[in-house]
Amino acid sequence: MADNTRNPRNPQSGLFNRLTRLFSGPIVNRRTQTYRQQRRRQLNKYKKQFYSTSGLQFKKSTYNPFDVMQTNQISNQNRAERYMDFDQMEYTPEIASSLDIYADEMTTYSQIQDMLKINCSNDEIKTILSSLYSNVLNLQFNLFGWCRTMCKYGDFFLYLDIDEEEGVKTVIGLPPQEVERMEGEDPTNPNYIQFQWNSGGLTFENWQVAHFRILGNDKYSPYGTSVLEPARRIWRQLTLLEDAMMSYRIVRSPERRVFYIDVGNIAPQDVEQYMQRIMTQMKRNQVVDAQTGRVDLRYNPLSVEEDYFMPVRGDSSSKIESLPGGTFTGDIDDVKYLRDKLFSALKVPQSYLSRGEGADEDKSTLAQKDIRFARTIQRLQRSVLSEIEKIGTVHLYTLGFRGDDLVNFSLSLNNPSKIAELQELEHWRTKFDVAAGATEGFFSKRWLATNLFGLSDDEIIRMQREMFFDRKFDAQLNAVGEAVESEGGMGGDFGGDDIGGDDFDDDLGGDDLGGDDLGGDDLGDDEDETLLVAPPGRRSDKAAIGEFTTTPKSKGKRYKKRGQGGHKAAARNYSMDAHAGGHKRSTTTGNTVPGLDGLKTLANGIFEEKGTNYKKDEKKILLASHELRRFAESLVSSEKPEKDENGKA
Repeated sequence: MADNTRNPRNPQSGLFNRLTRLFSGPIVNRRTQTYRQQRRRQLNKYKKQFYSTSGLQFKKSTYNPFDVMQTNQISNQNRAERYMDFDQMEYTPEIASSLDIYADEMTTYSQIQDMLKINCSNDEIKTILSSLYSNVLNLQFNLFGWCRTMCKYGDFFLYLDIDEEEGVKTVIGLPPQEVERMEGEDPTNPNYIQFQWNSGGLTFENWQVAHFRILGNDKYSPYGTSVLEPARRIWRQLTLLEDAMMSYRIVRSPERRVFYIDVGNIAPQDVEQYMQRIMTQMKRNQVVDAQTGRVDLRYNPLSVEEDYFMPVRGDSSSKIESLPGGTFTGDIDDVKYLRDKLFSALKVPQSYLSRGEGADEDKSTLAQKDIRFARTIQRLQRSVLSEIEKIGTVHLYTLGFRGDDLVNFSLSLNNPSKIAELQELEHWRTKFDVAAGATEGFFSKRWLATNLFGLSDDEIIRMQREMFFDRKFDAQLNAVGEAVESEGGMGGDFGGDDIGGDDFDDDLGGDDLGGDDLGGDDLGDDEDETLLVAPPGRRSDKAAIGEFTTTPKSKGKRYKKRGQGGHKAAARNYSMDAHAGGHKRSTTTGNTVPGLDGLKTLANGIFEEKGTNYKKDEKKILLASHELRRFAESLVSSEKPEKDENGKA
């Protein structure tokens, strides 16, 4: 591997260095003058407070990597403790089911909807990414486990095995407990990131590892935050309370007995010894060993719990009474209280998990909970999509794509909530109804598009052009339909009464094919003989160039046959024109590249002429007044009496 300078696993290869530089800063650099001017204005705002506009006094003069070693060590220790808690929490059935629900909702798909949608204008890039995500990564089966691990720990690390010719070949999951994300190690580049696998003794670059993490809580940055993090404290309390409840049930629930032993006239100092002898006799069995002859007093397993022995004197005799067990064994309100708090921390609707109390909820309430839960799922989906897009960018760069092609695509997962989609559709339908009613004499369409739908000026112009094209296309379709109907109709010949009616029978199965035309007298008369006697046509029988000839379509008129003239391809053009049915078009730009003239107008950008329409109205008024003046003059001239030759009226 060391000799191969093209292998991306070799740190000395050019591809390794290029990918490292690519993912140590912005993928696409764009020069913007606006940001520089804005930054200069912001710095000038505080120029009286700063000694220099660059703010050098706020920068470190020296860099020591050992300054943050203790902080990183403490954070890694806390991270290991959190991961141990998450492993123990998974043994709780409700929490394990919650993780499964999170992963299931994030990776929903059906027969008509794929799990991952790729939006890209370049068909080649779309095909490459589709092959990567379907064949190499196999997201349809692997994405569930990745999402579940990410939700459990808050982090998931995926190593990318990259080839210099094939791109990403395979991916390998790394244990989250053993991988560290190192940021800020390079003082000259704050965007430089590396990953260190402690047990493996390996260090990876940023482009070699896909770090799935749930951001939003900076407490554990640069690592993610698990969905189980809010439930850690509640889970400990619930576990302790459940253990206490089980202990109480075991210790207090059994029924006990009280033995009242009559001690008679036994001296007070001998009562205790007497009671111990009675207890031993009642709770132990004497077992004689056959080999040694010794007597073994074994514990009686029938008396599991300790009973009470009470000495009595006087008139009361020895007796045994039953003592009832604990009366609060069925009271678990405190456990339900902590369980409800656990469901609140997990953000999973209780009806999704429990089958007892709380499972039967109002449908409207469950619908609202479903929408709120869907928003949480969509936030987690965005965390997954960001790293999947990173894998696609690395794959495209390895295959030779550069520049905007690396980011000229977007990915999306399915919406987990159909109720949320229906609510969004209902919201849009209400907007359309309001817009349709508001345009009737109150507001303009442009005002509604800007204020109700939030469209910009460029989007409004684009909408108008697309609507114009739709109307034009509909008009062309209607014109074609009317032309077909006027000619007898393709639709009538193929889809109307002509198929199953009399016309179709007459045309194909009637008299024309099986009647007199083919099997009757017409083909057996003199015309048939004339056709058979006529000699076959020859190429030499045609008129030569320059001779006068006629055709069946010339209606008896004679014309001079044209030749090639000065163009050698004239005959070929005539032949091509004949094969095209007279529809051969010229080789102009508009014919060879349709739509190019329309695209040329967009080369300078889409713009809108914001001018007044008063000039157009003034021109119309002036034109109308001019026509009225001419009409009045014509009326006056017609009313004047005509004069004769002598000038008399």
